[in-house]
Amino acid sequence: MGEKTLSVSCGDCVFDGTDTCKDCVVTFLLDREPQDAVIFDASVARAVRLLNDAGLVPALRHRRRVG
Repeated sequence: MGEKTLSVSCGDCVFDGTDTCKDCVVTFLLDREPQDAVIFDASVARAVRLLNDAGLVPALRHRRRVG
Protein backbone atom coordinates (compact mmCIF):
# COMPACT_ATOMS: atom_id res chain seq x y z
CA MET A 1 0.00 0.00 0.00
CA GLY A 2 1.50 3.37 -1.05
CA GLU A 3 1.99 6.16 1.42
CA LYS A 4 -0.14 9.26 0.85
CA THR A 5 1.69 12.53 0.21
CA LEU A 6 0.77 16.18 0.14
CA SER A 7 2.42 18.14 -2.65
CA VAL A 8 2.42 21.93 -2.50
CA SER A 9 3.59 24.01 -5.43
CA CYS A 10 3.56 27.66 -4.48
CA GLY A 11 3.35 28.61 -8.16
CA ASP A 12 -0.03 26.85 -8.33
CA CYS A 13 -1.38 28.64 -5.25
CA VAL A 14 -3.81 31.54 -5.52
CA PHE A 15 -2.00 33.22 -2.61
CA ASP A 16 1.49 33.13 -4.17
CA GLY A 17 3.15 36.52 -3.71
CA THR A 18 0.45 37.90 -1.36
CA ASP A 19 0.54 38.69 2.36
CA THR A 20 -1.20 35.35 2.96
CA CYS A 21 1.79 33.60 1.36
CA LYS A 22 4.11 35.28 3.86
CA ASP A 23 2.19 33.63 6.73
CA CYS A 24 2.05 30.12 5.25
CA VAL A 25 3.75 27.19 6.97
CA VAL A 26 5.72 26.43 3.77
CA THR A 27 7.31 29.88 3.81
CA PHE A 28 7.69 29.80 7.60
CA LEU A 29 9.36 26.40 7.87
CA LEU A 30 11.37 26.22 4.69
CA ASP A 31 12.06 29.80 3.64
CA ARG A 32 11.47 28.44 0.17
CA GLU A 33 12.44 29.96 -3.13
CA PRO A 34 9.57 31.08 -5.38
CA GLN A 35 8.15 28.22 -7.49
CA ASP A 36 9.68 25.46 -5.30
CA ALA A 37 7.35 22.54 -4.58
CA VAL A 38 7.13 21.04 -1.10
CA ILE A 39 6.12 17.43 -0.50
CA PHE A 40 5.06 16.11 2.91
CA ASP A 41 4.25 12.50 3.61
CA ALA A 42 1.20 11.79 5.78
CA SER A 43 3.17 11.61 9.05
CA VAL A 44 4.84 14.99 8.45
CA ALA A 45 1.50 16.55 7.47
CA ARG A 46 0.02 15.27 10.75
CA ALA A 47 2.96 16.66 12.73
CA VAL A 48 2.66 20.09 11.08
CA ARG A 49 -1.10 20.09 11.76
CA LEU A 50 -0.42 19.32 15.46
CA LEU A 51 2.18 22.11 15.65
CA ASN A 52 -0.35 24.48 14.07
CA ASP A 53 -3.09 23.39 16.48
CA ALA A 54 -0.70 24.22 19.34
CA GLY A 55 -0.01 27.67 17.86
CA LEU A 56 3.66 26.90 17.15
CA VAL A 57 3.62 27.35 13.36
CA PRO A 58 1.22 29.05 10.94
CA ALA A 59 -1.27 26.98 8.94
CA LEU A 60 -0.83 25.68 5.42
CA ARG A 61 -2.76 28.25 3.42
CA HIS A 62 -2.27 26.70 -0.02
CA ARG A 63 -5.30 26.85 -2.30
CA ARG A 64 -4.77 25.43 -5.79
CA ARG A 65 -5.66 27.69 -8.70
CA VAL A 66 -8.47 26.40 -10.88
CA GLY A 67 -8.62 26.65 -14.65
